[in-house]
Amino acid sequence: MDTANLPPLAASLLPRGGSLHRFANPGRFLRLSGRVLPWLTAAALAVLAVGLPWALIFSPPDWQQGETVRLLYIHVPMAWLAMGGYVGLAIGSVLALVWRHPLADLACRELSPVGAAATALCLATGSLWGKPMWGTWWVWDARLTSVLVLFFLWLGHAALVRAFDDTERGARMGAILALIGAVNLPVVKFSVDWWNTLHQPASVTRINAPGLHVDILYPLLVCGLGFTLAFAALVLARTRAAVMERRIRALQLAAARRAEAG
Repeated sequence: MDTANLPPLAASLLPRGGSLHRFANPGRFLRLSGRVLPWLTAAALAVLAVGLPWALIFSPPDWQQGETVRLLYIHVPMAWLAMGGYVGLAIGSVLALVWRHPLADLACRELSPVGAAATALCLATGSLWGKPMWGTWWVWDARLTSVLVLFFLWLGHAALVRAFDDTERGARMGAILALIGAVNLPVVKFSVDWWNTLHQPASVTRINAPGLHVDILYPLLVCGLGFTLAFAALVLARTRAAVMERRIRALQLAAARRAEAG
């Protein structure tokens, strides 16, 4: 097939040989993801089927917070995914800008709506949790404000990559925004240490003495694993669908141009 007249991104999504495309070939990605995705989805459902009932029904209430502590099992994994997902977005943006990896562009494009949803859930559950604990739905606390900035960065990336008719230009602009926004991640992580905030400091990541009892810590970790697997499965499924859609469009464009030439 003659790909000389195709747009660069469309041409890159057609099957090609050579070592340069060994790890960026969409056909290879579709075959691999087709084998991985069912297992990843099944693992996510199985872990959540254990973790959510354990956390929301069978785990004990906190001695101080009572039943409101159950928001922890959603809020904390969503916070992890909001930050961890953005690290993935920044890495994918580097791959897209430096190595012009076409799958990195697509993965970042499909990652940002999922990351925005996780961050929105983090903010919503935090607000619900803050009302009985702090007596207010929202304060301009350093941690809350930096997570809100992170949410806007997710939304900005999702909008920017879709704002241009030239998909490659949109991908470049989105990648630049993602890398600039990565400076907010240390602020989110260390805000409770750098400033005097209402938000409690880290409880799970203290290796010497976690601040949570094991009856709460273990179901939280299981929920965190389950939500992480579900997050990865959703992003993989969205990226797989985007690759197939782009390949279909590229093939249609090539067929139309052959018909015009014939």
